[in-house]
Amino acid sequence: MAQRGAAMMTEVLGHLVTGAPLDEEAARRAFELVLRGDALPEQVAAMLAMVQMRGVGVDELVGGARAMRAHATRVEAGEDPARPLIDTCGTGGARKTFNVSTAAAIVAAATGLARVCKHGNRSRTGRGSAEVLAELGVNIDASPRTQARCLNEVGVCFSFAVRHHPAMVHAKGPRAALGFATIFNLLGPLTNPAGAERQLLGVYDAALAGKVAAALRRLGCARALVLHSEDGLDEASIAAATRVWDVGPRGVKEGRMTTRHAGVEAGVLDDVRARSVGEAAIMVREALGGWAGPARSMIELNAGAALVAAGVAKDVREGASLAREAIDAGAAMETLGGL
Repeated sequence: MAQRGAAMMTEVLGHLVTGAPLDEEAARRAFELVLRGDALPEQVAAMLAMVQMRGVGVDELVGGARAMRAHATRVEAGEDPARPLIDTCGTGGARKTFNVSTAAAIVAAATGLARVCKHGNRSRTGRGSAEVLAELGVNIDASPRTQARCLNEVGVCFSFAVRHHPAMVHAKGPRAALGFATIFNLLGPLTNPAGAERQLLGVYDAALAGKVAAALRRLGCARALVLHSEDGLDEASIAAATRVWDVGPRGVKEGRMTTRHAGVEAGVLDDVRARSVGEAAIMVREALGGWAGPARSMIELNAGAALVAAGVAKDVREGASLAREAIDAGAAMETLGGL
């Protein structure tokens, strides 16, 4: 099969070298070849590089996501109509702060209004969601069964991407050899292991955010807010306006969000930069413990947006207020402790 797969991938490469994009079905088949290990590493690297050079297409995102979802190890979250299931996983690759989406996941869950399956991974910087949660004492290698228990008893779980997408091992070498972001950086957040249909999804490049939003709609999400801040973050910023692509069954609506809309304090990015995983963990603990300041404002802003995506807050101001109440009541620290 490997020899046949390599021959099939040669055809894919022959199409890509002309500069033409893959349609959804062709993309799904191409990623199937990668995920089954039926393509040569050199072919995988060539495919990723050509797609990146030309620019990722929506069909390629949808087809790639469908293939990855089919190979993922699931978290059986069950149904809980009172608490919609959401994810706050972003693409990474933007200017670093302090693991805002991870802290926002905990706070959104602490409101008791949503369950959060936080999908995430390690980072090349050593300060990804996996690293900071481990520093905070969370077992990042929990089994899917334990993750489901966390979701239902605590309201939040962490789904470590490397444990849920074992087929990605076939792309690990080519990705490392290329050394730059590829379509896989965009596909990860589209493949939540619990099948979350609501998302807060930050994207590292504004030019890609609209494509990710279009892909989410095609993939059938119930609601998503796709974010890119005007100061270059893949999350909502306290230092600049944030562009928002609001995804729903009726389409995608673009807008902007500011701290004024959310009723949180504005600040500067230097005050929310963590220079080590230890410093990031301290910032998360202090903010969840009730300390006022820029880090807490970032968390309230992003948790508020997550609650809008969950459909339990009418706007980001209400969502941020609910997040603030959860922190002030001690529920955020209790949720972290439970996790």
